[in-house]
Amino acid sequence: MAKILVTGGAGYIGSVLTPTLLNQGHEVTVLDNFMFRQNSLADCCQYKKFNVVRGDCRDETVLKPLLAKADIIIPLAALVGAPICDQNKIAAETTNFEAIAMLCRLASKRQKILIPITNSGYGIGKKDTVCTEKSPLKPISLYGVTKVKAEKVVLERENSLSFRLATVFGMSPRMRLDLLVNDFVYRAVNDRALVIFEGHFKRNYIHIRDVAHVFIHGIEHFEKMKGKAYNVGLDDANLSKLELAAVIKKHLPKFVYLEAPIGEDPDKRDYVVSNARIAKTGFKPEWSLDRGIEELIKGYTTLKNNQYSNV
Repeated sequence: MAKILVTGGAGYIGSVLTPTLLNQGHEVTVLDNFMFRQNSLADCCQYKKFNVVRGDCRDETVLKPLLAKADIIIPLAALVGAPICDQNKIAAETTNFEAIAMLCRLASKRQKILIPITNSGYGIGKKDTVCTEKSPLKPISLYGVTKVKAEKVVLERENSLSFRLATVFGMSPRMRLDLLVNDFVYRAVNDRALVIFEGHFKRNYIHIRDVAHVFIHGIEHFEKMKGKAYNVGLDDANLSKLELAAVIKKHLPKFVYLEAPIGEDPDKRDYVVSNARIAKTGFKPEWSLDRGIEELIKGYTTLKNNQYSNV
């Protein structure tokens, strides 16, 4: 079993990944600034192999001694999403990229790094073209730009790999309602109505528990996977916003939606993604879009406000 450092381990993904790693028997240290005042790791405190540090991933004096004890580093700490990055441009640059560059400088060659980035780096895809890991990265938002730069500096070192995550959905102890599937289902449950902009824009989706599973998969098959980027999404969920709404309506028949020119996607995400490379390593997602929607509907019986978003 490995000693794993997870920065941002109390965030949306980290709050699912951290207990998953602990259940696998790993020793996990989380570094997080708890900026959302979350208590999402409370249940992890029962584990003897769990350690938590309140601090900033950009602070070398905090990071360096934690790195010295780690076999594996999973840098989740980031300002996630175009809106929060646009509101905090300096923090986005220093957290999403500069902290990763520092981490790579401080880490030894023997230490393994598995980093998530966003497949929004593909920007606007070409018509009738599927985005693979060899497709050019053309991020439009500051968020996309910082994550693409972070991936580059990580993959330039030895012993690293990256996961280009599709839009994540599903319940987490540190919930986010501003992710597309989570948002649409929340509105369907609570408002029973939704106005959609840029309804033809397509993107890919992946459940948060499959994100946790892909990190486990990457750790277990690291030697054959290292040095590359991997798209991680559902092959049967390259859907437009209107197609996604139609899937949700199957679960909530009273849900009404329509399209109107009322907004604009800051990431300009419109692409179809191939997940063939990760599939060839033996990884297979366990959570379908329908299963995740059913989970969210149950989850939203307990959540009745919008404090669970990043902006």
